[in-house]
Amino acid sequence: MRAVVVGSGAGGATAASELAKNGIEVVLLEAGKPFKPFTRKVGWFDSIRRAGLLGGERSFSKLFRSMNTQRTENDILLVRGVTLGGCTTLSCGCMARAERGLREIGLDLTPEFEELESTMNVTTIPRERWSPVTGAMYDSAMDMGLEPNLTPKVVDLGKCVACGLCEIGCASGAKWDSRRFLEDIESRGGRIMTDMPVKRLVMENERVTGVEAGKGRSQSIVKGDVIVLAAGGIGTAQILEASGIPTEDNLWVDYVLTLGGVLKNANQIKEQPMAWYLQRDRYILSPYMDLLSHFYYKLWRPVPISDRVGLMMKFADTPGGKVLADGTVLKEVIEEDKLMMESGVEEAREIMEKAGVSGPFVEGLLNAGHLGGTVPLRRDDIDLMRPGLLPDGLWISDLSLVPSSQGFPTMLTTAAISLRVSRKILAQTLPR
Repeated sequence: MRAVVVGSGAGGATAASELAKNGIEVVLLEAGKPFKPFTRKVGWFDSIRRAGLLGGERSFSKLFRSMNTQRTENDILLVRGVTLGGCTTLSCGCMARAERGLREIGLDLTPEFEELESTMNVTTIPRERWSPVTGAMYDSAMDMGLEPNLTPKVVDLGKCVACGLCEIGCASGAKWDSRRFLEDIESRGGRIMTDMPVKRLVMENERVTGVEAGKGRSQSIVKGDVIVLAAGGIGTAQILEASGIPTEDNLWVDYVLTLGGVLKNANQIKEQPMAWYLQRDRYILSPYMDLLSHFYYKLWRPVPISDRVGLMMKFADTPGGKVLADGTVLKEVIEEDKLMMESGVEEAREIMEKAGVSGPFVEGLLNAGHLGGTVPLRRDDIDLMRPGLLPDGLWISDLSLVPSSQGFPTMLTTAAISLRVSRKILAQTLPR
């Protein structure tokens, strides 16, 4: 019995690990190359950054090669991790339970959440490891009656060097990423193949039997008894569309916008990002040094990173967008979401000012990195964890299945969904 798993992020790695542990031969295909963390000091680039010589955000992937950026047709910047480990290698290590809209369709992931949390040794960042300004913003939020929470994290505090560069790779090995789920794949008889983007599915007698993968003349057909797509909200949808399987105009992306302020020698960069979060109706606020804006956004150039303070807002956008077969993404910011973002910015500014942060207050680059909703589950699909439109032999194991945007860290939710899907696959394929 062979399973071909496409993607190695939280969804793909969880599926590959669970299937391999239960005797399934796993072939994992990753479009990107093996991950290498960023190891240079941010300050080395400051003079050319302030001169604008790094270029715009389209140059981001040249400096941080595992981070893929693209613009939607309506100019929203999308960020993806295309590398072994996917977006988990470029995350802030947050392991919160994002389940907005799931219980409404009858999906309760509590057992999977609890199992994964115990496996990953989830912790929080103690206050003595926060920068003073992060503590001051926490206190100002408390004084406003807003009740911030400590963020669940997957980080070994004994290894963490407080470099602040979680989102461009952990060079010290302190932060968990999904590559740890892949460590035993090959010892169990499986294969991990990098630099193998999947183009389309192979169909025989109305059943998916493999994928067409690779680049140029090295393209080949990889056959399997079960095909599991976990290439993310864009990658999975693109493969389906290229294979003649329609996806829905339901793309959500979780907008991220960071408000930047100034405080001399704040050194917010010298801490774990997102140590706490403040939950609002459709978004969270969390202390965060926006490296994308710091390096590439013109309005952020005048302030050195030692003096920059960031308070990030992660918004649950209104689902509605489309991924085409060529990877083009159609998505726009609707008026309702613009008003939500304006409200978040006003709240962030008040928290920052009460904490002693001064202006000029400048919004960073609007971007989005949680991509899902293109093949959403419905209540009738929950028993099998498989949308009814999928042909036999094909499963999906990523945020594409989640119908609603989260406005919250999604790594744990992706892994939990994948664990549930994997066990449904095993229940249907292994002899009883």
